[in-house]
Amino acid sequence: MNGKIVASLSTAAFLLATTHSLANVAHAQDSKTAYARMAPIAQYLMTETDEIALARSAAPASISGDATIVVLKQNGYETVVKGKNGFVCIVERSWMAPFDWPEFWNPKMRGPICFNPPAVRSVLPFTYKRTEMILEGKPKTQIIERLKQVVAKKEVPALEPGAMCYMMSREQNLGDSPGHWHPHLMFYGPRSDAGDWGNDLAGSPVLLNPQFQNSPEGLATYMVEVVRWSDGTPISTHGQ
Repeated sequence: MNGKIVASLSTAAFLLATTHSLANVAHAQDSKTAYARMAPIAQYLMTETDEIALARSAAPASISGDATIVVLKQNGYETVVKGKNGFVCIVERSWMAPFDWPEFWNPKMRGPICFNPPAVRSVLPFTYKRTEMILEGKPKTQIIERLKQVVAKKEVPALEPGAMCYMMSREQNLGDSPGHWHPHLMFYGPRSDAGDWGNDLAGSPVLLNPQFQNSPEGLATYMVEVVRWSDGTPISTHGQ
């Protein structure tokens, strides 16, 4: 079960859309054709009001209600609500997934995430940098090399202890196959092949997303499912 769940996730806060079954392999092949290149930018945009609401839905209102909200505009992310608790809520797009993900250009993908203060300072900058280069039309190979330089030259602060984010929105769309998936939390750590969190062991609630182990950002993402969406409703009432 863990292998299927991990393979179903793409992001970060960042999630993959394929499993090892033949049916899903065929689906992934279809996706490669469907999302071969970036769609017109308008297809990735939302109205500001809708995007604010979707971003806030990433975490319980007790957290997101006082968070800073940023939304995607024609030329990049902009702060539209200034918060006071240090959290930042944002809706990430498909290009925050692994570069070889078949749905990397899926314009329907919406990943509401609410970063805590340590992640705001040391993880969120990668979202801004990737998005900036995507909107400039840079090719994937150039983006990957630039992100490696960012890490090597320490242009982004070192990963802070305790960096994590909430992904608990009932409205999240993590791709054609994962869809809403599950409400979950993500914790960031240095890249490691070890089971430092007891991840992926029998009975463990912690999953390591191995697809991001080779990402140019050099982060490991540990995922922990939770049983309720951010609005407090149990996952059983949302088709899970």
